Amino acid sequence: MTKTIFVSLPVTDLGVSMRFYQSLGFVNNPQFTDDTAVCMVWSETINVMLLTHAKWRTFTTRPIPPSTSSEVSLALTCDSREAVDAMNAAAAANGGTGDINPIQDHGFMYGRDMADPDGHIWGAMWMDMAAFPSG
Repeated sequence: MTKTIFVSLPVTDLGVSMRFYQSLGFVNNPQFTDDTAVCMVWSETINVMLLTHAKWRTFTTRPIPPSTSSEVSLALTCDSREAVDAMNAAAAANGGTGDINPIQDHGFMYGRDMADPDGHIWGAMWMDMAAFPSG
């Protein structure tokens, strides 16, 4: 079996969250989708499981943090700087918040951070490894 990551996130509204992730370019996998969970696919090896709060509580008794806190920031690579900008704009236009942190522009690397409707932090980033500084 190929090594794959499934990131599970508690969400307030499955429909709102599903539309948000679709606007960023994720695709729903109906095989793992029901009325308590939605599987959103980024690539062959990266999946995000959106879980109702009730479903989340079957995995852990730890509290669901408020949308104003953060425990992890997840980054997705994009094919260009323009794709980074487009993802950030899509986040802001579809229930999320764009540019929650200052834009990072290092020439060879460009990134913008956003939050989904429940406050989970995502970064869209592009990197030109050929221009990566040596040393």
